Amino acid sequence: MQRRTLVTAGAAALAFPSLILAQNLPSGPVRIIVGFAPGGGTDILARVIGQKLGEMWKTQVIVENKAGASGTIAADYVAKQPGDGATLLMAHINSQAITPALQKVNYDAAKDFQPVVLVGVTPNLLICNENQPAKTVKDLVELCRANPGKISFGSAGTGSAQHLALEMFMLAAKVKAIHVPYKGSGPMLTDLIGGTIQYSFDTMTAATPHVKSGKAIAIAQTRQQRVPAYANVPTMAESGFPGFEATTWYGLAGPAKMPLAMAKRMNEDINKVMLMPDVMEKLAASGAQDGGGSTEKFGDFMRAEQIKWAKIIKDGGVKADA
Repeated sequence: MQRRTLVTAGAAALAFPSLILAQNLPSGPVRIIVGFAPGGGTDILARVIGQKLGEMWKTQVIVENKAGASGTIAADYVAKQPGDGATLLMAHINSQAITPALQKVNYDAAKDFQPVVLVGVTPNLLICNENQPAKTVKDLVELCRANPGKISFGSAGTGSAQHLALEMFMLAAKVKAIHVPYKGSGPMLTDLIGGTIQYSFDTMTAATPHVKSGKAIAIAQTRQQRVPAYANVPTMAESGFPGFEATTWYGLAGPAKMPLAMAKRMNEDINKVMLMPDVMEKLAASGAQDGGGSTEKFGDFMRAEQIKWAKIIKDGGVKADA
């Protein structure tokens, strides 16, 4: 009797493999929580991937923005959700590595999340609006020195990757500037283009549409090597700041309670999505590189970033209210 039951169960599994696979996916709609306002780099990539996953999973994949506090509001929200896979976080360097090293947050970035996949690592772009007089790094340094504490730089929030890139620039160039935090790249870019603020180290993903339209000027990029999408824009290292590297990265993660089997199944599907030609084109246009791989790869990457930025913040004496 027992043998017959096992054979019957095995036959059912072979007959309906889709049912077995479906057990490792959410049973209903999925939300991807983004910690920044619509229009920013995190939001753009979440929507690109979310649309494809919705088609693949034959369910709704909804991008929901919970902006503020450099992405930590969204991260705290997702950390406290059930582990059923219905709620994912578009994990970001701010909420997962930088801000927890700057100030107290209501979650443990190292323990409260189940990594799913690294989506990509991008340079930040040093940009300005078209009316600014300094359009090279050299000229910007001279402008800041001639106007100490008067040149404004916007960011996606206090403690954001853009904010930390500005802090690195001020330390390296020995200049002072004004930091103007926003609740995401979208509203910050609106003010930069409108002339309310002058400069920003913004994500390549968010800045690119405005650079292409000519409303923003790309001055430099912040990885050690130029990315293909901006082959004619020098790096900060090439512009007189050797070793200057301040990136932004994105990934997908669930609450720590999410089963590993579900995370791995999602990982497989998202890796497939990121190999789709139109998605690859959009990732390349945003400068996103080094994405994909296993859940373990993303977990190791996040731990390394947490250690790196904690050291930079400590060594540089960076404060959350800087």
